[in-house]
Amino acid sequence: MNLYQSWGSRLFDRFNYFLLLIIAFIMVVPFLVNIVGSFASPEEVLRKNFVIMPTRFSLDAYRYIFSSEIIPRSLIVTALVTVVGTGVNIVLTSLMAYPLACKRLNLRKPIMLMVIFSMLFSGGMIPTYIVVKSFALLNSYWSMIIPGAISAFYLIIMKNFFLQLPDELEDSARIDGCNDLQILYKIVVPLSMPAIATFSLFYAVGHWNAFFSALLYINDATKLPIQVWLRQIVILSQVGIGDSSSALEGVVPPGKTIQMSVTVVSTLPILLVYPFLQKHFAKGVLLGSVKE
Repeated sequence: MNLYQSWGSRLFDRFNYFLLLIIAFIMVVPFLVNIVGSFASPEEVLRKNFVIMPTRFSLDAYRYIFSSEIIPRSLIVTALVTVVGTGVNIVLTSLMAYPLACKRLNLRKPIMLMVIFSMLFSGGMIPTYIVVKSFALLNSYWSMIIPGAISAFYLIIMKNFFLQLPDELEDSARIDGCNDLQILYKIVVPLSMPAIATFSLFYAVGHWNAFFSALLYINDATKLPIQVWLRQIVILSQVGIGDSSSALEGVVPPGKTIQMSVTVVSTLPILLVYPFLQKHFAKGVLLGSVKE
């Protein structure tokens, strides 16, 4: 039904549209400049501070970064850690959130207090390193997965989502002979797909962008993720890249062009995954916002 709007209300709506367009433009421009700059010629990048529309299309930066196996191998490592890590995150978070959502669990409140305590305080970098070393996880892919296997914040939200599910579903499943694990994976998980898809996206983005854990625990260069190499390229681009130790055959593009191209390569995969989770993500971000 169309409602009558005063001129002040229409003016306010147009102002909001204009303001949102300006904010969206400010947020999108850096991505566009980075993508366009990665396809610009090295001479143009050196001559201009930033490139909005390249005068000559060039793939020199992409040829340079893919002329070595470093970037492709690091992309595979990052994808492996992201897929396996996200799976571990979701499984362990679900396995811990479901018991905490069961009101018949006797020690539910003390355990929740410990979970909340871990959000406010942590052992620190050195004790965490000692724990990782004690479990022989150094220089292993698991060192980038296990220490952050469960996010306390996501665990609390998932637990609250499980609490919203009707108790009658669990009671009817128990009458049919289902145990706790069967109830979780046959009833609770299918009904919680919006939440699980949302947290999967959050966990995946966190794994894809993580680099500090690799700097701490990984010494083998063949096991470093793409973000670590991107960090190295950003540092080298500040002092100049392309010395005798890093130069490949042919002319080496300027460090800024290489930085832009590696940024595009490292960002593109996670951007391609988002549209497939967008529908669930839109539902998941509204968890708990509407009450009946």
